[in-house]
Amino acid sequence: MTEVQVLGNPAARGGTGDVERVVDEIRAGGRRAALLRADSAEASAAAARGAVADGHDRLVVVGGDGLVRIAVDAVAESGIGLGIVPQGTGNDFARALGLLDGKLDEHVRRALAAPVPVDAMRTNHGWVASVATFGFSGDVTDRANGLRWPRGQQRYTVATVLQMPRLRTIRARITVDGTTHDADTTMLSIGNTAYFGGGMRICPDAQPADGLLHAVVIGDVGRGTFLRVFPRVFRGGHVKHPDVATYRGRTVVVEAADADAPAVEMWADGDLLGPLPVTCEVVPGALRIAGARV
Repeated sequence: MTEVQVLGNPAARGGTGDVERVVDEIRAGGRRAALLRADSAEASAAAARGAVADGHDRLVVVGGDGLVRIAVDAVAESGIGLGIVPQGTGNDFARALGLLDGKLDEHVRRALAAPVPVDAMRTNHGWVASVATFGFSGDVTDRANGLRWPRGQQRYTVATVLQMPRLRTIRARITVDGTTHDADTTMLSIGNTAYFGGGMRICPDAQPADGLLHAVVIGDVGRGTFLRVFPRVFRGGHVKHPDVATYRGRTVVVEAADADAPAVEMWADGDLLGPLPVTCEVVPGALRIAGARV
């Protein structure tokens, strides 16, 4: 096997300085490892693409969902095995694949384990690992990214409370496998997996290896109703509410129904993805994730 490529930012706050420990753990286990130092999203993307172009068979990312998505954008459909050592705020992709449990040494062992085929979401703005979303969820993600405290899921909870007075409705056109649905929505999410926002089960029935995307649409509701519905997202109970619609399919296209409205931005895996219109297509087995339990 070729040298293991380890991607992370040793100087990053939030624990990803453990990237050097990950390299040491890999070498202690008898494999060669190289640290790909990257201190920005652009540098991380270039390093990940370089690892694929050089023909390495294993890329290990040490970080959160944002870094994972950068790696996914590089390795999708390449055949390279992707290992994940979760060290971010949300870690939702790792959560969906059963990769959160244990300490650092266990994470490293799983990151070197046999790869398992996992679906990914291909969009006109790049690849997505877990969930693409807009509306209140995107506004909350933007707010959470600007908070320095607290960490983990609590950061999203605080951002949710801060953003609630600015709840807005977006007119959208959603086409699922050729069938179009017009909706006034406060929040729309398209999931390859169930989780976003640090453990919220926004698309509770989505599975990362079933060849389907799940679109969950919360309708045009007021703040009172939203406050009653949204907390159910932690267990996935929100989908039972009459103002929530769920669609399943291989391809989901989302467009702004009001041409004169301000641009609507889609977010994915905790980072900005791009503006509507967005086309999302599931690609079965596009990823090979080390140690995944799906």
